[in-house]
Amino acid sequence: MSENQHLLAEQRRALILDEVRRRGGVRVNELTRKLGVSDMTVRRDLDALARQGVLEKVHGGAVPVAEASTHEPGFEAKSGLELSAKEDIARAAAALVAPGTAIALSGGTTTYALAHQLLDVPDLTVVTNSVRVADVFHSAQRSSGQRQGAATVVLTGGVRTPSDSLVGPVADQAIAALHFDVLFLGVHGIAADAGLSTPNLAEAETNRRLVQSARRVVVVADHTKWGTVGLSSFATLGQVDTLVTDAGLPAEARAEVSEQLRLVVAGEQESAEEA
Repeated sequence: MSENQHLLAEQRRALILDEVRRRGGVRVNELTRKLGVSDMTVRRDLDALARQGVLEKVHGGAVPVAEASTHEPGFEAKSGLELSAKEDIARAAAALVAPGTAIALSGGTTTYALAHQLLDVPDLTVVTNSVRVADVFHSAQRSSGQRQGAATVVLTGGVRTPSDSLVGPVADQAIAALHFDVLFLGVHGIAADAGLSTPNLAEAETNRRLVQSARRVVVVADHTKWGTVGLSSFATLGQVDTLVTDAGLPAEARAEVSEQLRLVVAGEQESAEEA
């Protein structure tokens, strides 16, 4: 596709990974035709994705990596994946935030994208266990000064995970003492039977506390998270009020989700189910 010739490397690699996961494997020559780039460029992209551990190079192409339920990718490894989907989800989720409310943002690359969308929403109180999310708000305040209506940010303590979330007893105790209107929750995996899950046991407990302290729970997750199951489940679908996802979520998954909660598909005019 000629319009793909000018994609950023991160966007191109996200497309490659999506193709590998969707088809169960791709060949280099197929990718060169689809993306309109050279054989060398595709091989460099495959090398980069292989180093991140998200696919496996084979002779002439690549196949998906079957991840163990305990595998936890780092923030940088996840940040270049499904970039456009995460931006769409972040914009749709930001529309659910009212000025002057107390919200919580968990760790993750999608909540990180959401934080950028919330910078202009006035008088927010933001509770987060994500170093990255807190830094979005702090950096904005440093660059523009202490402007009126800037968010008040509460960063929990805790032990840092590979995804730059703070978890453990210190984080759990801080969260248990708070109450917020809406929790925006990024997840490692979401499935009908397993619910919301993570490969990190300590993060699972901290996420449970976040869910318990929220009046409303909104999960922000791109379509690749559906069907993924981590080591520890921390919430059922019944504990979630809204799932904000992208248009890549298959029809059968949409139907399954819509039976239990509100589904908002970013970029589409209407949600699959009205609140």
